Amino acid sequence: MTMASVSYQIANLLEKMQSSDKDFRFMATNDLMTELQKDSIKLDDDSERKVVKMLLKLLEDKNGEVQNLAVKCLGPLVNKVKEYQVETIVESLCTNMISEKEQLRDISSIGLKTVIAELPQAPGGLSGNICKHITSRLTTAIERQEDVSVQLEALDIVADLLARFGNVLSSFHAAILSALLPQLTSPRQAVRKRTIMALSNFVLSCNTSLYHKLIEHLKNGLSTETNHTQIRTYIQCVASVCRQSGHRFGEHIEIFVELIMKYINLDDDELREFCLQAFESFVNRCPKEITHHIQTVTGLCLKYITYDPNYNYDDDDENEGVMDAEQDDEDDDDENDEYSDDDDMSWKVRRSAAKCLEGIITSRHELLPEFYKTLSPAMIVRFKEREENVKSDIFHAYIALLKQTKTSINVNIDPDSMEQETPVSLLQQQVPSIVKSVSVQMKEKSVKTRQDCFNLLKELCAVLPGALTQQIGELVPGIQYSLGEKNSSSNMKIDALSFIYCLLTTHQPPVFHPYIAVILPPVISAVGDSFYKITAEALNVLQEMVKVIRPLTAPSSFNFTPFTNDIYNCTLVRLKATDIDQEVKERAISTMGQIICNLGDFLRKELPTCLPLFLDRLRNEITRLTAVKALTKIAGSPLGINLPIINEAIPILGSFLRKNQRALKLSTLSLIDCLIKNYQHNLNPELLSHVIVELPPLLDESDLHIAQWTLVILKSIAENHPKALYDINTTIMTEILVLLKSPLLQGAALTSMLEFFQALVQCQIPSIGYDEVLLLLLNPIIHTSGNQFVHKQAYYSMAKCVAAITAICPNMALPVVNKFVNDIKRSKTDSEHIFCLLIIGEIGRNIDLTSIGHLEQEIIASFYNISEEVKTAASYALGSISIGNLRQYLPIILKEIQNQPKRQYLLLHSLKEIITCLSSTTDGVRQLLPYVPPIWKQLFKHCECKEEGSRNVVAECLGKLTLIDPAHLLGKLKESLNSPSPLMRTTVVTAVKFTISDQPQPIDSLLRQCIGQFLNTLQDPDLNVRRVALVAFNSAAHNKPSLIRDLLDSILPQLYSETKVKKELIREVEMGPFKHTVDDGLDIRKAAFECMYTLLDSCVDRIDIFEFLNQVENGLKDHYDIKMLTYLMTARLSQICPGAVLQRLDKLVEPLRVTCTTKVKANSVKQEYEKQDELKRSAMRAVSALLTIPDADKNPYLSEFLTQIKNSPDLQPIFESIQKDNSGHHDCFLMDQS
Repeated sequence: MTMASVSYQIANLLEKMQSSDKDFRFMATNDLMTELQKDSIKLDDDSERKVVKMLLKLLEDKNGEVQNLAVKCLGPLVNKVKEYQVETIVESLCTNMISEKEQLRDISSIGLKTVIAELPQAPGGLSGNICKHITSRLTTAIERQEDVSVQLEALDIVADLLARFGNVLSSFHAAILSALLPQLTSPRQAVRKRTIMALSNFVLSCNTSLYHKLIEHLKNGLSTETNHTQIRTYIQCVASVCRQSGHRFGEHIEIFVELIMKYINLDDDELREFCLQAFESFVNRCPKEITHHIQTVTGLCLKYITYDPNYNYDDDDENEGVMDAEQDDEDDDDENDEYSDDDDMSWKVRRSAAKCLEGIITSRHELLPEFYKTLSPAMIVRFKEREENVKSDIFHAYIALLKQTKTSINVNIDPDSMEQETPVSLLQQQVPSIVKSVSVQMKEKSVKTRQDCFNLLKELCAVLPGALTQQIGELVPGIQYSLGEKNSSSNMKIDALSFIYCLLTTHQPPVFHPYIAVILPPVISAVGDSFYKITAEALNVLQEMVKVIRPLTAPSSFNFTPFTNDIYNCTLVRLKATDIDQEVKERAISTMGQIICNLGDFLRKELPTCLPLFLDRLRNEITRLTAVKALTKIAGSPLGINLPIINEAIPILGSFLRKNQRALKLSTLSLIDCLIKNYQHNLNPELLSHVIVELPPLLDESDLHIAQWTLVILKSIAENHPKALYDINTTIMTEILVLLKSPLLQGAALTSMLEFFQALVQCQIPSIGYDEVLLLLLNPIIHTSGNQFVHKQAYYSMAKCVAAITAICPNMALPVVNKFVNDIKRSKTDSEHIFCLLIIGEIGRNIDLTSIGHLEQEIIASFYNISEEVKTAASYALGSISIGNLRQYLPIILKEIQNQPKRQYLLLHSLKEIITCLSSTTDGVRQLLPYVPPIWKQLFKHCECKEEGSRNVVAECLGKLTLIDPAHLLGKLKESLNSPSPLMRTTVVTAVKFTISDQPQPIDSLLRQCIGQFLNTLQDPDLNVRRVALVAFNSAAHNKPSLIRDLLDSILPQLYSETKVKKELIREVEMGPFKHTVDDGLDIRKAAFECMYTLLDSCVDRIDIFEFLNQVENGLKDHYDIKMLTYLMTARLSQICPGAVLQRLDKLVEPLRVTCTTKVKANSVKQEYEKQDELKRSAMRAVSALLTIPDADKNPYLSEFLTQIKNSPDLQPIFESIQKDNSGHHDCFLMDQS
């Protein structure tokens, strides 16, 4: 639309706005609103002026609705007109704010709030000038105390301004503070409240001297004031200020705790409430500084959580149990005659005590065991609280305790560790009293209370699966009560059902058998409920219940037959219905699948009606995936359910393999495999051809999981219906061989490939015998044409396949190996040479090849080849054939290691291959044990080898041997720590790293006793020893934190000292005409920062986070590699301890800003630009993470930096793309530590 036509339209509307008819004025204003909301609208100067003038006039309109619309128009208008017009609007509104007419004042204050909310948040410029204009006018309005309503509105608007534009108004801060402080003593409560709000926004952006002025004012007020009302106001203000500026408030904690302690015991309930609220904000916002007072504050909370002077809880209510709950209502009525509830404020004290306890629980991980001894019993007793809201807060505090316990379980606590009283074991002891207390509350009338009960019990099951085994009986009446028609809302029923589901999935089936007759009927009636959410949840419960009444994995004597038909019929009604909610459709299909899987042998007459429904659901695009999963359950049932639909289903399933839906393909492949194995008599080659024809495209390296399942199916077909594969050479073999040559083929997919080839050779298809398959496998390497490149990884895969088919035809082994030994001598290319060596090695792993004379010498001869790859293959082959016969070959390898110093590295690799393979199985360990002493002795001779590569192999072998016989060998490693040779110490510490794995091992209890001695090498004078000690420490922190948790107090200072740049390790190297700086300390600093990152995940509760942040701040200014690490750490810290990061935000933001604004020198190489780009991107990821911390955006440094990013054409697009990525993933700050 052109500007002229806009002007014409606006002029029309303005004319109607002057009409005497209020409806005309209303409609015209409404149309103006619509126009202003369009992004495309542009106003000329004249229209701007007229619109502004007209809207300001309409603010004084006689009709209230027109006034309201005019105010709403101001919002979009502010961003469409020039600055001086906005100033006109603001000037007019500010004048009207102090007008005599009350209605005009109200509408003007709403107008100002609207304008402030819409002003763009860029510093300086438009918003800055206007905010300053408003502020100067309002500060005077606040000081004029004769008109309270003006004062209240002005306070409200100043609070808004300070929240959005605090930084811009810095020149007015002093004046604002002077205007606000006197209002704290105003006789009107509303004024005091809004002043506190404004002050709490003020501290977000004020400078230190004004902050101290405010704190002094509050301190003096609390020290000298005697009026209770005034003291309450000051304490509320302290709590608010602390909440908004915990990072600055910390240093004043001591004084305020002392002052507030004076007042908490005065007989004034409101004052007590505010004191406890202040403590809650101290606990949450200044966790470090409040530490000394935690015990005192906890004591106060426990005292006041039971503070109920006007009510007498029966002392013997423990014995009265359920009777108590039923008589409650009558008791309440009797009590109510004695005092009026309106005067009773004690519930507020109890509520703030409960909230403060929750704050203490969530912020003090380290006190968990203590909480279970003191807080837990006290809170359990208080579940009987009579005031609903207070009771809810007590439940929430207890749920917080359970959540903290759950996170503590994830830390790898070792079963042998010294910590006897873990939070979990203490919780276990208290389960009976929790249930006793909660079961009474489950029969309360209040829906909120019952929902809290279910949430608490669910959380308990999540922390301690099986916790309620002994108590199910006590809970059943409460569950029944909430499922009963007359006591429940829809949400209540859903919560009760979801709790039953939680119970069923976290406890053993026999636990429920006595109660099935009681629980099942209400669940079945819920399946028939008219509200789809209840039906869906009930079907979910029913599905689990079917597994419980007849578990197929364990013997059960429970008689389930009386329930079978009811369960089947209620689900069938839902399965047949097509006009129901999608979620109910899917749940009905899954549940019926489970019913037939577990109870099908008792439903034989019903199956002909039911199974065809599954075919219909398979044909429906929306329900087909769920139907496939349900049929997989049925087909896999040990009851051997008859499936007459199989002939019609197979072609449909074949067509699914063509669909572009990965989940459907995977589920279908799994179902087909199940059908081939369990229903082979119902299948024939012709039927299977519908599936086989779809398989070739699935054998693709781009999705190895699908390829793996395809190979599994092919193996099943080869075993059960070999005739279906008669023409495999023309149909599928090409794709199989292409996949075999893929460098990505490994793990489960490779294992499936080996099993497929074994099945193929065994199933005796004409023209697919051992020799033919062997030829197929050898062709790609031996007859490779010049342009055909085969990746080296493929040689290993193909060699494994040759060995796999040879293992099932052992009589072919010796002739084949002899052939390959001769081929080695005749090989023309390296690739043939390598391939022959690998095949000999792979076959030799499973078959003893000692009857082939001098085989080891033939392999060792390849060590002298020029090609490194041939040498590596020979080393692998030598190790592999030794696995087949240790007695023959191991002594040869040990002797060669001694006699051949030049070939030592390769021979050590052969030895490593033997140890790695045999130490992974019990049988292998038994074979290896007799040879451990000679191997150990030989390895120890090479601990001080000059070659770092050889030393690392020796260390890995020593570590793996130590795992086999820790009692003898760990001590030997420990003795070597005292060696004068730094190389020996390096090897020993590296060896210890290889003894630490993430699985429980017999060595763990021994390691725990001596890990401290190994980690003392962090103080070693040799730089390299210290570096490997850090790597070992990192491995322990990552895989088994319980080993090092108790040593952190002594280790952290050493760790932190390694993060510092050391001048003495920096040297200058001359390279031709250039001088190049080399930092020998970089690797060890990097190792130290990696350890710090790991500790964040495993031991954050044992770290002084502020000391930790000091090191992170230094790292942000270090070398490229270390910056990248500390950006990750900053992001991770902002997730796990946002409060501490918020306190240090100023220091963290500055180095991030420097990185993002650094320019690369003009003549730099391409890599420099890429490096700098990657740094900027990572730094902005950290900034994005910092922004997720509540209130971080109010920090002046961060908000200024954000504005800088948004105004920079280089940085803004990067930042936007990062924020888009982050909105989808929350784990983008995790470092790959594999």
